Amino acid sequence: MTEKYKKLEDYGIIGNLETCALVAKDGSLDWCCFPHIESPSVFAAILDIDNGGHFWIKPKGEFESQQLYVEKTNIIETKLNTSSGVLYITDFMPVELAEGNTVKKHQAILRKITCSRGMVEVEVSFKPRFDYARAVPSLNPVEEGIIASWQDKRLFLQSPFSLTISNGEAYGKFNIRQGKTRWFVLRYGSSEPVSSKECERLLEKTKQFWLNWVHRCKGAECVFGGSWHDRIVRSGLVLKLLTHPASGAIIAAPTTSLPEEIGGVRNWDYRFAWIRDASFTVQALFNMGHIQEAMDYFKWLRNICKSNVASEIKIMYGPHGELDLEEKKLKHLSGYRNSRPVRIGNAAAKQRQFDIYGELINVFYETSRYGEDISLADWQFIKKISDYVSGIWDTEDSGIWEVRGGPKHFTYSKLMCWVTLDRSIKIAEKKGFDGSVERWKEVRNQLQQAILERGFSRKLNSFVQAFNSEVLDATSLLIPMMGFLPFNDPRVIGTIKATMERLMTNGLVNRYEGDDGLPGKEGTFVLCTFWLVEALALSGQVEKAEDIFTGLLKHISPLGLFAEEINPISGEQLGNYPQAFSHIGLINSALYLGIAKGKKQMGPQPLGT
Repeated sequence: MTEKYKKLEDYGIIGNLETCALVAKDGSLDWCCFPHIESPSVFAAILDIDNGGHFWIKPKGEFESQQLYVEKTNIIETKLNTSSGVLYITDFMPVELAEGNTVKKHQAILRKITCSRGMVEVEVSFKPRFDYARAVPSLNPVEEGIIASWQDKRLFLQSPFSLTISNGEAYGKFNIRQGKTRWFVLRYGSSEPVSSKECERLLEKTKQFWLNWVHRCKGAECVFGGSWHDRIVRSGLVLKLLTHPASGAIIAAPTTSLPEEIGGVRNWDYRFAWIRDASFTVQALFNMGHIQEAMDYFKWLRNICKSNVASEIKIMYGPHGELDLEEKKLKHLSGYRNSRPVRIGNAAAKQRQFDIYGELINVFYETSRYGEDISLADWQFIKKISDYVSGIWDTEDSGIWEVRGGPKHFTYSKLMCWVTLDRSIKIAEKKGFDGSVERWKEVRNQLQQAILERGFSRKLNSFVQAFNSEVLDATSLLIPMMGFLPFNDPRVIGTIKATMERLMTNGLVNRYEGDDGLPGKEGTFVLCTFWLVEALALSGQVEKAEDIFTGLLKHISPLGLFAEEINPISGEQLGNYPQAFSHIGLINSALYLGIAKGKKQMGPQPLGT
C-alpha cells in the first residue's frame, strides 16, 4: 500500500492567504482544508490514500509528468505527456486586491485543463471527505456540476462534463483535443457558477498579485545573488502563503502528521504559529524587501505581549489567536505511508519554554534597528518579562525542541534568558527608560557564568544541550549569533567543529544527540544545517559554508520546496511540508553568504555580524 503514496517532493503548494492545498505532479489534489489552514480537511489522501479524499484530474493510462511554477508566482503548471497528446493543468487559488489594497477573498481552487498536442482522454475523480475524513458528504448533481454537503459545509465542483456519482465519489471521462481548454472550479460555501471569462480574469489577477508582491532586486548586486537566487525568491513566496494577513502570524507548515520517520510515531500538527524563530523571521522578511509582512508579524507578536502576563505567554498560537490546541489522535486514518498516529492539535503548546522570552525581547530590539519605535507601552511589557526571567532563569524547562523526556536546564533556554536581559538593558540605556537595570545586569552576569561553566564541556570542547551533560545540540551554533561570544572564541570554534564531527551525516545536521523521550528516530533537520552554514560563514570559513549550502540545496524539491527534515541516507524529505522555518533558514543563510562575499544588505547589519 505504501507504494501508492507520492514522495513529499512530488507536491507543490498553492494558496489564497487563508488556506493552502497540495497538488501532486500526477494531477491529484491530496490535501486541502477549508475555509482556513487550521480548519478540518476536505481532502486528505496524503494521510490516507484510500480513505482521506482527493480531487484528481489525470490522463487515462500511462503518462509522464513535470511540475513548474509560473515564474515568480504561486500558480502551478503541470505538464502530462501521453502517447496520444500533451495535457497541461494550471492550478491556483485566486488572490486579488480589492479597493483599499486589501486582499479580496476567494474560497476556491481553479483548475485549467489545456491540450497542447494531439488528443488526450482524461479521467476525473472528485472524492471529498469532510472533517478529516470522518464524514462522507452527500453528493448531489446540479446543472453545472456536483454539490458536496455535510452539516453546514458545502463544496461545489463546477465541471464542464457530467460526472457519475457512486459510493461518495463523482467520476467521469472526457476527451480533449489540441487547442481546447476546459475549466474545473471548486468553491467552498458557494454554488454560484463561474464563467470561463471570469476564470481567465482571476488567473491574470492572481498572476499579477504575485508578480507585484515578489522580491525585486538589482540582479548581480542583490545580496541574495548567486545560482540559488531563484530558490530565495521561491522561499519568500512560500512564507507569504503561510502568512495570515488578518493577524500577521506565520504558520509553521500547512500540513499535519507528515512523519519525521516513515512508519514512525513522530507525527505532529504544524498548522500553528510559533514564537521561537521570531528574530530570524523578521530579519528574513526585511532583507527580502517584504517590509509590510515583517511589520505585520511584529504586530502579531506585540499583540500577544499586550494581551498576556509573562507567565501566561504560550510557545505557539493558532493563526487566529486560538489558545485551545488540544492534541487528538485520528485513529481512522492510516497516516502517510502507514505512519501512525495522525494527530490534530499539539500538546507541546502546554510546555514551558524559556527561550521564547529571549525571542520576544530580541524581536523588539531588532525591529527597532529597522526603524520601529519602542513605545512606553512596549517597555512596560519588556520590563515585566525581564523581571520575570530574572526570577525563573534557574528553573528547568522543556527546551526549544519540545522534547517529551522531561524538563532540564537546557543551555539554549539559558542563552535566551541571557538575551532577554541583555537586550532589555541595551534598550533601557539607549532610550533612557526606567527599570531594574542593575538587577538585570547582576542576573545577566550569573547567567553568563552558569552557561560558560555548566553549559560547556571541556571534554568535548563544545557547548552542550543541557547543563553538565555530554550531549550535543545544534542550538549551540546560535551562541555567537546572539552576541554571547564572538565567532573567533575558541569555545565557539570548538562547538562548530564538534557539530560537524558528531551531528552531521552526509553533509546534513541533526538537531541533537541522545534520547528525547520518544520512540524511533528522525531525519536531519534542514534549519539546523542552515545554522551551520551561517556559523561557518560568520567565522570566516566561507568556502566550507557554501559547500554545505549547495549540498543541502541538492535535496530541495523540483519546485524549490523544503520539508522540515531530510533522510540523510535516501535524501528523501520528511516531516511537515513545506516548512516555514526551513525556508527562513534558506533566506538567512544566503544573506550571510552574500555579506561574507562583500555584498550589501537592506538596512542594518543582521544578527551575529
